[in-house]
Amino acid sequence: MQNKITVSINDQEYTLVASEDAAYMEKVAKHVDEKVREIRAGGKIASADAAILAALNMADEYFKGQEAGENLRAQMKELLDETAALKLELSEAKREIFKLQNKK
Repeated sequence: MQNKITVSINDQEYTLVASEDAAYMEKVAKHVDEKVREIRAGGKIASADAAILAALNMADEYFKGQEAGENLRAQMKELLDETAALKLELSEAKREIFKLQNKK
């Protein structure tokens, strides 16, 4: 289902149409608005230039987030592999204990 919502970014109205709910689209628009306003607060800069700089900043955040996610996935894989090895070691130790207890 397509949702249609009007949002304000840098004092300009935009109509968005997306499958996401209105609250999500408002959240996204608010984030963009905040980024553009941050840049414009830094000095006299045209709206179009502020929008491009905001897009660059958000792209940077996106790619850094992706890299962080990949690093976390790699760490999780290492931990899962280590956990599997430790479980195997524990199982072997239990078998050895069982054998030693039954030799008596």
